[in-house]
Amino acid sequence: MSSTNSILAAGLALLAPVSAFAADGPPDGSTPQQKAAIAKDPAYRKQDLVLTNLPRSKAAPRNLFNGRDLTGWDSWLGVTVPATTYGTPSSAPIGLNHDTYGVFKVVEQDGAPAIYSSGKLFGGLLTKQSHRNYHLHVEYKWGANTWTPMPRNNGVLYHSHGAYGAFFGTWMSAIEFEVVPHSVGMLLTVGDSRGKPSFETVDWRVGATVPVANDPLLPYPSRRYFHGGLPSQLTFPTWNVDAGTDAEKPLGEWNSLDLYVFGDKSIHVVNGVPVMAATNLTTRDAKGRTIPLTAGKIQLQSEGAETYFRAITIEPIRRLPTITERKPG
Repeated sequence: MSSTNSILAAGLALLAPVSAFAADGPPDGSTPQQKAAIAKDPAYRKQDLVLTNLPRSKAAPRNLFNGRDLTGWDSWLGVTVPATTYGTPSSAPIGLNHDTYGVFKVVEQDGAPAIYSSGKLFGGLLTKQSHRNYHLHVEYKWGANTWTPMPRNNGVLYHSHGAYGAFFGTWMSAIEFEVVPHSVGMLLTVGDSRGKPSFETVDWRVGATVPVANDPLLPYPSRRYFHGGLPSQLTFPTWNVDAGTDAEKPLGEWNSLDLYVFGDKSIHVVNGVPVMAATNLTTRDAKGRTIPLTAGKIQLQSEGAETYFRAITIEPIRRLPTITERKPG
């Protein structure tokens, strides 16, 4: 991601009251704790990574989108004024399967059916079923419109579990495959903020370990995925790692996302390029014990920008593919 573009934290900063973010908003690297968390990160350099040894499934890929309607999916919408999501909410969440606003619907786009996500309200379209050990394929394209005050943003959340709207009344706790210009494939952990209205007091129950390197052009925590880098656990204040490279196509073109998950590990692929690998995916159970996070629902977001999704398929796998670095020459 270039220094002139915003990651999720910057987008969140646009949404909440200034006074709230001065005290307890997304971390910005200004405290001793935040500085210490990234002090040992190695320097980033661009890598030429390729995906090899792809897993082969005996079963044919199964369509999660039938091309006609939203059978097999539930919707959850947050508050009626998205700008209050991370401050003082304007209302209770709209909730489960009350999408009278047309936030999610089936349309024809470029001569084929697609799921339209308006972005006007924040929320998610969730699979009714939980999934584990799979290869998910999704194609997406940005629409023309974005909605103030959020920059262009979306995402695919996987291993979604727990209560609907646990994160600021809007999304289930999950791991996020971020979809935002110049950072598609970024990984974020999505926790549980119920009754805890600030970023410092959110229950960051979801964890992951990612090999990282420091890219000073990025906002805090200035981390990119780096194959062979320093294994780092994602937890507050370092709750996101940017994609290893920008593999997104120009605005207006269709992009392909491939997500491979097996056990407590995952790989994010953008237009055929591996941009993220995570291990040790975890959550906490009702007794507060850390446990492996190996399954959950899949959420497609609505978060500030028109987005189209199509060709959504899933197939079982028995292992992950391999990421290798292609050396010059």
